[in-house]
Amino acid sequence: MAKKTFGTFAGVFTPTTLTILGVIMYIRQPWVVGNAGVLGALGIVLLSVAITLTTALSLSSITTNIRIGSGGAFSLISQSLGLEIGGAIGIPFYFAQSIAVAMYIFGFREGLQTLTPDINPLILDLAIFAVVMGIAFISTSFAFKIQFVILGIIVLSLASIYGALFVNELNFNIEWIGQYPGSVENDFSGSSFWMVFAVFFPAVTGVMAGANMSGDLTNPRKSITVGTISSVIITTLIYISLIFVAAVIASPDELAKNYNVFIDKALFGPIVLAGLLGATLSSALGSFVGAPRILLALGEKNILPKSKELAKKSKKGEPVNAMLITAGLVLFGISLRNLNTIAPLLTMFFMITYAMVNIVALVEQTLGLPSYRPTLKIPIIIPAIGAFGSIAIMFVLNVIVALFSLIFIVIFYLYLVKMNIKSAAGDSRSGLFTALAEWATKKTNNLRQEREVRSWRPDLLIPVTMPKELRSSFKLIHSIIYPKGSVKILALRNENETEQKNMENFLINAVKKFKESDLSVSYSVIDNTDFNTTVNVSMQSLNAAFFKPNIIFISIDTANSNLSYYNKLIADTKKNNFGMMIYIPFATASLAIEKSINLWMTNIPADWKETFNVNNNNLSALTSLLICRNWKGNIDVHILNNNPNLIFGENDIEDLKTMVRFPKRTTIKIHEGNLLENVAKEKNADVNIFNIEPGVTIDDMVKIVNDSRISAIFCSDSDFENVLV
Repeated sequence: MAKKTFGTFAGVFTPTTLTILGVIMYIRQPWVVGNAGVLGALGIVLLSVAITLTTALSLSSITTNIRIGSGGAFSLISQSLGLEIGGAIGIPFYFAQSIAVAMYIFGFREGLQTLTPDINPLILDLAIFAVVMGIAFISTSFAFKIQFVILGIIVLSLASIYGALFVNELNFNIEWIGQYPGSVENDFSGSSFWMVFAVFFPAVTGVMAGANMSGDLTNPRKSITVGTISSVIITTLIYISLIFVAAVIASPDELAKNYNVFIDKALFGPIVLAGLLGATLSSALGSFVGAPRILLALGEKNILPKSKELAKKSKKGEPVNAMLITAGLVLFGISLRNLNTIAPLLTMFFMITYAMVNIVALVEQTLGLPSYRPTLKIPIIIPAIGAFGSIAIMFVLNVIVALFSLIFIVIFYLYLVKMNIKSAAGDSRSGLFTALAEWATKKTNNLRQEREVRSWRPDLLIPVTMPKELRSSFKLIHSIIYPKGSVKILALRNENETEQKNMENFLINAVKKFKESDLSVSYSVIDNTDFNTTVNVSMQSLNAAFFKPNIIFISIDTANSNLSYYNKLIADTKKNNFGMMIYIPFATASLAIEKSINLWMTNIPADWKETFNVNNNNLSALTSLLICRNWKGNIDVHILNNNPNLIFGENDIEDLKTMVRFPKRTTIKIHEGNLLENVAKEKNADVNIFNIEPGVTIDDMVKIVNDSRISAIFCSDSDFENVLV
């Protein structure tokens, strides 16, 4: 059977209007006027509507830009800010919507008890709940038909209230500025503007009633926009007009003391009572129909346990399992008997949802992405006011409850982040972070055009022709870049299709392995005509980027008989202001147990302390520190000093330790003579780290590795490292 969908009037306008024109309008609005006066009441209504109207406009603007799915606010928040934030808002919003049904049932029962005072309140609550659930389970279509009847009753009740102007002696001595006497509940010990505002504000929090039905609308993009905005405008006019009606049909004292002024003074009181009962029943019915749709949407996105069961629908398209769970929650709410303790928390969840809808609109407008092309365009000040106003009102109503509700949201968010849920549709977060990165880039460029040595980190560019080049050095690369470095793999395309396919499969797995450690990694496959030319052009191209690699990393296979082309690459990296690391593993030992590191420093200038300059030893020293941290190992520093002007006494050694900030267990030895001879004497290391001195060739490096029988990393500085800063 084809699923029945609803248009603007039935699906959005009616449920939104019925939720807004609720019990507060009938029995609390006269009290608001009696406390705040006409001007105060107008201020309260207009301030309240400013929040809900901005939310309605933001909701409508976003809806005209996306293909909104089921779940209303949950769907649009998820599509913009991701499933984690959407779910963190959607879960408490669902609970609030469900428990609100119990609140509306209590309101209906209190009105009904004026007609049936002798019946047990709990029996009345359960009977009303059975009626609401029965209507909803028959079908959503039947529930909406019932709402048409209730809407008719409310229209007649409003006509009867306006008719009070013709059957009562009118009081034209209007109190414009109220005295805030308080209420019966506090023995008229006084109130304030914000206390009265807190009582009235829940009256206008029904703007999501239609949006919650987004999955059941024929054209949600049009219906949510037209239905929600028209409902907010019409209900606002009704609330404003009723302020003046209340002010002239009764005195301020009577308005403050008698909650039933509209019923007692109406042209026909029973129809107003019927309207009161109908309003609470429709609100209960609207929430009971809308809440399961939110749970259904959460289930469809696999956000909750047993999501497949929650996402099941009947042959008529009704979310039966979600409705049963909602019914259980409503019964729990009814069992509490007094919702005054948790009602403020529910209001906060509604407020947070409204704030997030405005924040989504604010984010989308701020990003200015080409995909943001809403047919309803609104000034950016509207979502800004809505977001700020919603959050501010939360803390005005109750600071402690506002904080607790925000903590709940954070807990839900952390839980969903841990679940690592994925959205097939994607979201706008990448655009948000890109915009933040662009902003940070501009700020950085304004502060300093050149890269700052204090902000240096290892960002490797790794040319790869065969998978084994990366496979053999994977652990070392991880030890160099973890936790804040990055890798860009430059895969040089091979003519052999089979080998090329193997390379691409390997790269996908390699990227996945790096990402498991939360490292930034990417790769590009490019045509390779000549190794040196390809890498050189790549460096030159990347020099134009802000987030560019700063080190060329090469892993050498010593079985290769021709390595001379690497000599030109060393010169090219210098020319392009790149650092360079050349890893040459010893055939049988590789990196051994990954614990001890020998750092060889050569040609340190005599005035190194005054100039903060250790020549070409910066990258090698920084590399030893990075590896040591990730290996949890130790560094033995070997300084080869053949300069008669450079004296390394005990104080100088301690100064070097302090200025470089070597680990405490680091030892520093001073050597003289030939580098190779000294290296051959020091065989107690898992890796040797050298700087590349002028004139040293690849063949020289291979000889050092083979003679020492220890794997080595050879480093060449760019102009952007300084181990002494």
